[in-house]
Amino acid sequence: MIKTLKDQWNANLYDQSHYFVSQYGTELLQLLAPQENEKILDLGCGTGDLARELKDLGTHVIGVDKSVNMIEQAKGKYAEISFKVKDATELGYKEEFDAVFSNATLHWVKHPEKALQCIFDSLKKGGRFVAEFGGKGNVQSITDEVILQIEAEGIKFRKEQFPWFYPSIAQYTGMMEAAGFRVTFAQHFDRPTKLEGEQGLKKWIEMFGGEIFNSVNEQQKRTIVSRVENNLKAILFHDGNWYADYKRIRVIGVKE
Repeated sequence: MIKTLKDQWNANLYDQSHYFVSQYGTELLQLLAPQENEKILDLGCGTGDLARELKDLGTHVIGVDKSVNMIEQAKGKYAEISFKVKDATELGYKEEFDAVFSNATLHWVKHPEKALQCIFDSLKKGGRFVAEFGGKGNVQSITDEVILQIEAEGIKFRKEQFPWFYPSIAQYTGMMEAAGFRVTFAQHFDRPTKLEGEQGLKKWIEMFGGEIFNSVNEQQKRTIVSRVENNLKAILFHDGNWYADYKRIRVIGVKE
């Protein structure tokens, strides 16, 4: 997650309106195929729901996240699990885990090579890294329109305001190999994602897109979001719900 002096993450909103993040992560657990008594690091654990599933499967799980708010919520929900505030690029573990699992986190990491080296170092020999995150083209309809409307307000959009890293599959697997992994699985796929109700897109922007609006005041932000909704409704709003144009990458890497 993002490391800033002010924690941008609203853990309650995340649990109430964006629980789909954990629901989709359940599919990723099948790729992980956790075994009883394995020691697993849940990297970017959010409010802890997938860490709880891992514990219920008999693993010894530690959950880490950059957001203090998320970790506090996770500790409150699942006191029996160890949760820690940690940056993906500063994990500090050495050959401790049978697996590192990460769902919907690594697209927030602006220094992916450092994170991958930390993940590699965290694993025991023979350990595996299993992850899903936003890939090239992820939510591009939404982000292109937001940036267009920011600039329509006469505000220069700076590249560093874009909070995400959405790599191609070749780019990311190349970095995995450079870190020392043998890549055994890689997939880039479309996954239109339901954002429930007429407020779904607005809530998504509020939850995940705050950094884009760093140079925008509240009145301008309301105007921009309203224009974004109007301009995207024809392509992303169906049957009473918004659908974000997610494109995801899934990877498995092994430390040999």
